[in-house]
Amino acid sequence: MTFEGKRSGEGYFNPNGSKLIFQSERDPQNPFYQIYSLSFLTGETQRVSPGIGKTTCAFFHPSGKRILFGSTHLDPEAVKKQKEELDFRSSGKKKRYSWDYDENMDIFASSLSESNRIRLTDARGYDAEAGYSPDGLKIVFCSTRGAYQDGLSAEELEIREIDLSYFGEIYIMNSDGSDQKRLTFSPGYDGGPFFSPDGTQIVWRRFDKSGARAEIYTMNCDGTNVKQITDLGMMSWAPFYHPTGKYIVFSSNKYGFENFELFLVDTLGASSPIRITEREGFDGLPVFSPNGQQLCWTSNATADNSSQIFLANWNHEAALSALGEKTVTKEVLIDQTGDISIADLTRHVSYLASDELEGRQTGSEGIRKAADYIKKSLRNSGLLPLNQQSGSFEFEFEFTGGFEIEDGKNALSFNGLNIDLQLHLDFVPLSFSASGLSEGEVVFAGYGLSKPGNLGIGYDSYKDLDLKDKFALVLRFVPEDVSQERRLELNRYSGLRYKAIIAKQNGAKGLLVVTGPNSPGAGTLAKTGFDTSLADAGIPVISISGSVANQLLAPFGKSLKELQTSLDAENPHASHGMELQGLQVKSQVAIQRKIGRGKNILAVILPSGIPAEGKTMEYVMLGAHYDHLGRGEGIGMGIKGEENEIHNGADDNASGVAALLEIAGSLAERRKSHPEEFKRGVVFGFWSGEELGLIGSSRFVANPTIPLEEVVAYLNFDMVGRLRNNKLTLQGTGSSGDWDKLIERRNILAGFDITLQKDPYLPTDSTSFYPKGIPILAWFTGSHKQYHRPGDDTETLNFEGLKRISDFASSIALDLAKSSKRPSYLKVSKKDLGGSRDAIRIFLGTIPDYASEEVSGVLLSGVREGGPADLAGLKSGDVIIQLGESKITTIYDYTFALDALKVNQPTTIVILRNKEKLELSITPLAR
Repeated sequence: MTFEGKRSGEGYFNPNGSKLIFQSERDPQNPFYQIYSLSFLTGETQRVSPGIGKTTCAFFHPSGKRILFGSTHLDPEAVKKQKEELDFRSSGKKKRYSWDYDENMDIFASSLSESNRIRLTDARGYDAEAGYSPDGLKIVFCSTRGAYQDGLSAEELEIREIDLSYFGEIYIMNSDGSDQKRLTFSPGYDGGPFFSPDGTQIVWRRFDKSGARAEIYTMNCDGTNVKQITDLGMMSWAPFYHPTGKYIVFSSNKYGFENFELFLVDTLGASSPIRITEREGFDGLPVFSPNGQQLCWTSNATADNSSQIFLANWNHEAALSALGEKTVTKEVLIDQTGDISIADLTRHVSYLASDELEGRQTGSEGIRKAADYIKKSLRNSGLLPLNQQSGSFEFEFEFTGGFEIEDGKNALSFNGLNIDLQLHLDFVPLSFSASGLSEGEVVFAGYGLSKPGNLGIGYDSYKDLDLKDKFALVLRFVPEDVSQERRLELNRYSGLRYKAIIAKQNGAKGLLVVTGPNSPGAGTLAKTGFDTSLADAGIPVISISGSVANQLLAPFGKSLKELQTSLDAENPHASHGMELQGLQVKSQVAIQRKIGRGKNILAVILPSGIPAEGKTMEYVMLGAHYDHLGRGEGIGMGIKGEENEIHNGADDNASGVAALLEIAGSLAERRKSHPEEFKRGVVFGFWSGEELGLIGSSRFVANPTIPLEEVVAYLNFDMVGRLRNNKLTLQGTGSSGDWDKLIERRNILAGFDITLQKDPYLPTDSTSFYPKGIPILAWFTGSHKQYHRPGDDTETLNFEGLKRISDFASSIALDLAKSSKRPSYLKVSKKDLGGSRDAIRIFLGTIPDYASEEVSGVLLSGVREGGPADLAGLKSGDVIIQLGESKITTIYDYTFALDALKVNQPTTIVILRNKEKLELSITPLAR
């Protein structure tokens, strides 16, 4: 349908399909789009918008008697802007078409006769792209009103000047304009929303931050259960449901930047999108007729390349056949099958990473709900509990879930200090301190370090000191003026718990710790943050302030500054003789450790027969941790503004759990149809407490339900949800000489770009198994900026990639179950990473790409915004080859070098960027 050579588009049907409402430039008095209706019965058209200003995005009410549209006709300068545009066009000049997201655009409702027109929005900003719910009670729309709110960052203010669409977000309101609520909060343009035919979902397009890529998403009408439907990596937009609700039509430039084609995808994104138009140019803004038998869309397939509206008949049955009907029915959301499906993977992650579970912290109500979900899924798939006698999937373990410094029961006093010391201001006991009443003389013991070896190699703060029944007063960290290499050596021995152990071994009755004036955080109390050990240090361990320490030293003619400076050039005994004779300390410590209980979940697929005489039962074991960080208390990144936010952990590690559940279901089905293949059983372990220090898997290994010698291999899945550029990392391949060949054979069909990393000592649950003589193999898709942050949400995952990984891993697990040959076990010496949590005090804000073993140096997958690396100019893709004086060839070199840096002291960092060597200056911050 063409209209006097003027552009037209964005057509929508009325409820009975007898009329079409659309926008067009056919008004000679107004160069901007106006809204028109077309009767298919009479062929007549009529303007239904005010005729002043710009109008866009019309939509029929379910009754067919009213319409919605966006308009700027109330803008006081609307007429003036019309004239300026007409004058510009009459001059013969041309400009590239673009939409300006006019801040005066508001949403209106009216009858087709323009009577009873009601203004529904009046916020400053572009309000448009509105659609009614099927019952007519709600309206979903797009708004850029957030661009005009207070508190925008400098970056957002800059973006506002060049791209208002960046601030587009989805809102919902009642049909009378009341109760307007924001549903999306993602950087970049969210727009073009429509309700699903049953009114339970909203579909829309989400652009990334750069505005160069858009994908189709769905969500519940309250903004929850966000799901990414497409992942074409291009610009996919303008989605619209078929009336049956079984699939979505949309437009994408997958086959060329300016070549937009129409595509179909099922409503779960379970199938690959199907292309339905094939011509160069623009085909977009598709909608179905109410009966689903016609398709209306906008195309420039005209003689003058002007956009016009096109209609075509639609074959619904052919569409279902092309998509594969079984993938688009609602039952996929409910029933698991033996096939690994994107729909089931999405369902698992969507629940496990939902706000309802509040971050799945070990011992919390949220992780209990996650455990119940996992157990139910395992039962539905036909798996058996590993503990056949109890019939329970659960295996409980205890851990230190926190501690409480009891009010009014902690005290510290010195006989030479006549002031009342205040808890948390002047002193604080550390979490691993022993409780009780204790007193003794105080001896200053320098840095409290003990490293084997002669002077210059070793280090002994306690040589010739008599500490029996006395308190040692020591400095935190290591000498500040030593070389980077020496710092690396000493850092291994500088953890406060380790210093407490050494003090006790040297006869100390207690340990007092102070942060010296030459160290980061001078004079401040040490953090009380707990470790997960159930045991205390056996002596009281108390942090005192620098002010208190100086008051203790003053009567002896010394200051903390003087003593630390004498020690910082590495003279361990510079402070000897400082026994502070006569200075007595009395401490009372009352710490209540909170004993938490976690639950591992273990299920099994039994082998098909009884082992031959003289042979034991054998198992392949697969595992993934299902806990995460809760609200980030103590173990999140601690970034300002993210305090107390739920850390949903979609990639870490709902992705691994989802993969494991699907592999379990797939192998269980295989066991039913081909029992003879299962010469070995398959055990599935879902671990809790991983984020607290591999607690759940460590507790299992310490008290296994099956003999560990019966486990022939352990496969681990941790952060497998973000496959990018087809790159998959398989870690721990050095643990067996059989892995490379098995991986290569199975990857012929899987087709991944695989990086093999040999080191079996990994910061995940596989490290609990490898030292027990079990070959391990770990799947990993890489770190990212949302790691351990609230932004690790469901919509960031690549579910098509997760399905491929699950299929690939399932095939390897089946190979191991079918084989009668046990995988070899290779012993790899552990690389000592050095340091301790207390000693690692440097923050650079780099995000290493752990899938880059073939790179000499440390490849960065990104940098944290506002961190030292970002400020220094480092970028994703840079390769760090030197840090300070240390050459960097591996991640271990980098960890060593990082520990050796000084806080707030600039150092050089050398990188390769596109093969060009650059030397930059970077200033480390305290962690």
